[in-house]
Amino acid sequence: QMITWKHLYLVWQKEKNMKYFGEGLSEKHKDLNRILRNREKLPEAKKLFLEIHEKLFPSEMAGGSENEVDGLFRDLTDQEYAVMPKSKDETIGWVVWHIARIEDLTMNILVGRRNQIFNEDWKKRLHVSITDTGNALQDEEIMALSKEADIQELLKYRNEVGRQTRELVQSLTPEDMRRKVSGDDLDRILNEGGVTRQEESFWLLDFWGKKDVAGLLLMPPTRHVMLHLNDCFRWKEEIRTKKKFFLV
Repeated sequence: QMITWKHLYLVWQKEKNMKYFGEGLSEKHKDLNRILRNREKLPEAKKLFLEIHEKLFPSEMAGGSENEVDGLFRDLTDQEYAVMPKSKDETIGWVVWHIARIEDLTMNILVGRRNQIFNEDWKKRLHVSITDTGNALQDEEIMALSKEADIQELLKYRNEVGRQTRELVQSLTPEDMRRKVSGDDLDRILNEGGVTRQEESFWLLDFWGKKDVAGLLLMPPTRHVMLHLNDCFRWKEEIRTKKKFFLV
């Protein structure tokens, strides 16, 4: 429980300081929250979800127009994905992995009740040694992941996750929106290595298990990504303007 509240406090702090990315997205997200469980407004809610979601990916993911995320990733070097600016920070590489894995697990296994995209083939392509969301990684492990991952394949994986989320959301019914997360599906995430038994990772199952489908749509593929991308924009600025970093 302490881990959960600590995490939520950190999320709140990040939201307070959200100024580097996504002007207007928080307001749109509040609108989505108001209508997502309204049966009559489901078509409008889906359209709004897809509008928010599209702005959280490079434009190539959904074939949209040039956006802020294009600007974030376009000129990053592989080395910049593996810089931890301050001791309380992570890395841009870790964020891309983390948000992609969480969206893949929650949208495909918990919402879609189908296979996640990540498999042995993707693990080889990504050149990574872990399969979970990275919540419990220590600083040195975060750095190792950020340096070992094939960044271009990681970006492709995230785009593929995004496309599958969009296809799934368009198929959801009003009944789906109020459907509670299944314990069997949470067990599946654990058994498939999406979450570990470490306290800093395991609490995610309890957090997701309290949600319905609408609640999941409002966090992992939207609000959660907005907050982490805001960090990435800030870190990129710091990486290019400061000379000393916690870990490189």
